[in-house]
Amino acid sequence: MSYSSLRATANDLERSGQLLRIKTPVDPNLEVAAIHRFVFERGGPAILFEQIKGSPFQGLSNIYGTYERTAWLFRDTLDRVKRVIELKKDPAVLLKRPGRYLSAPLTALSALPMRSLDKAPILYGQTQISQLPQIKSWPMDGGAFITMPQVYTEDPEQPGVMHSNLGMYRIQLSGNEYVMDEEIGMHYQLHRGIGVHHTKYNQREEPFRCSIFVGGPPSHAFSAIMPLPEGLPELTFAGMLGGRRFRYTRQNGHVLSSDADFVITGEIVKNITKPEGPFGDHLGYYSLTHPFPVMKVHKVYHRKNPLWHFSIVGRPPMEDSSFGWLIHELVEPLTPGEFPGLKELHAVDVAGVHPLLLAIGHERYMPFRERKPEEILTIANRILGTGQTSLAKFLIIAAADDNPNLDTHDMPHFFQHVLERVDWSRDLHFQTRTTIDTLDYSGSGWNEGSKVIIACRGEKLRQLRTDLPEHFALPQEFSAPQFCQPGVLAISGPAYRSVEEGRGQVAHLAHLLERYDLSGVPLIVLCDDSRFTAATHSNFLWVAFTRANPSHDIHGVHAFTENKHWGCRGPLIIDARKKPHHAPELIPEAEVELRAKKILNEAGFGD
Repeated sequence: MSYSSLRATANDLERSGQLLRIKTPVDPNLEVAAIHRFVFERGGPAILFEQIKGSPFQGLSNIYGTYERTAWLFRDTLDRVKRVIELKKDPAVLLKRPGRYLSAPLTALSALPMRSLDKAPILYGQTQISQLPQIKSWPMDGGAFITMPQVYTEDPEQPGVMHSNLGMYRIQLSGNEYVMDEEIGMHYQLHRGIGVHHTKYNQREEPFRCSIFVGGPPSHAFSAIMPLPEGLPELTFAGMLGGRRFRYTRQNGHVLSSDADFVITGEIVKNITKPEGPFGDHLGYYSLTHPFPVMKVHKVYHRKNPLWHFSIVGRPPMEDSSFGWLIHELVEPLTPGEFPGLKELHAVDVAGVHPLLLAIGHERYMPFRERKPEEILTIANRILGTGQTSLAKFLIIAAADDNPNLDTHDMPHFFQHVLERVDWSRDLHFQTRTTIDTLDYSGSGWNEGSKVIIACRGEKLRQLRTDLPEHFALPQEFSAPQFCQPGVLAISGPAYRSVEEGRGQVAHLAHLLERYDLSGVPLIVLCDDSRFTAATHSNFLWVAFTRANPSHDIHGVHAFTENKHWGCRGPLIIDARKKPHHAPELIPEAEVELRAKKILNEAGFGD
């Protein structure tokens, strides 16, 4: 269905029984977020907050709260967009199945942005930053944030909407050193299109104008997160997926989305930063306070009867997990073209997306030789050298010819397959002192860390075990061995206080483990709480891969270094204990959680 506004979306959700109205006045300070999390965790509906304290505007969240609802929102356009993508991948399919692609020209037509000829709905009224819902999600957050922004900028060398960038970057509305109603914080990270524009404007005298859209048809927010090739404007994708051309107007040199609910216009101040954060982010930890650009606010526009579109982020899965799912649904046909030889690629949501990639590639180089990783190493290096996937920290890649039915989304089975075959003396390939995700604090500095490729190919080497050798005992300071899955053992260790002491502790553990036959236990996760780590497969993935920096935290039993290659002949040990330099994890306030549950019970949504 083609939606002309976010309010039309909410009405459609309500007609189909997919909307919960919260009529009780709610506090934007933590309470709104707690209500959202409670509903999301139970697979509940979209939520319309009718009264948010301190603001005259209503709020809407959780519209993408399930994969099924996300697909439902785009039920009339999703298949059509997939067909256009199929044509892009291979135009020859048009000749083979012309009937399937009859709708492609109309879908492509909806990609062309159009300027509003009449008065655009967004010009109905104006307000101030302080009147917007000041939603704070987590106790340590530095202030209120926009969590579903669409940040619009243009290339000064090629102005106009067809060379624009629309990105979802974090916007801090209040707190820290920001002057309320006059300036806001602009947090963007590596490999973001706005950075290219920012660099160009810094070299010019003209102001760096920026517009922030909030709300509008559901395709608009999604287009801001969609990883499109550089130079292809997100506005075109928003039109295709929404089944309605992106409408815009211009005011005082700024582009405004005609169908948005709110638009903040202003100027990103050149060569000036202010502290931004902390903010509870999608890895399940706080991103800490760092200097980021400042946007001087000019005007804040809104449409009639607008809805403040927002989400709550935190340890995945969360509502934004649906974005990753939909991206995979759309771009899967393009993967072989982007990464020749790659069959499958999965950015693991429950591990925070960037910390862990799972991949399957084809081995076609020299089929007459010993079965060992060759082409999949080439594929892996290309993955780590391309766009967003270059931020990955752990990349585990297996060979398709070892098991044609292997699936990266069946993660327990994928890990079983790899751990049955991996050779730790050969299959580990490190990159040290490189870039990692801005939000990942496991590294050696801000945006600094390491990567490891685990490339696995060949016959099964071992039978994975879920029991320990007879008379197995741990050193006094280690305890509670728990199996996360066959072949993966979590062990609780002493608190990590320093690099030197931490490495000594792991070395001591590895030395004592040499006395046991652990051939059926190829992976050991050293952690703070082994029972928590082993409780679910998601916990294992989250703890092991968000709390480890490969170059510093990978150790092994019978470890060796040979010609600058590091490996081990016994189990691999990942030291996933919390380190002093790590960011705090997200912990909600119990009293706020109780109030949220009471409000939901009154609204008819309870346990």
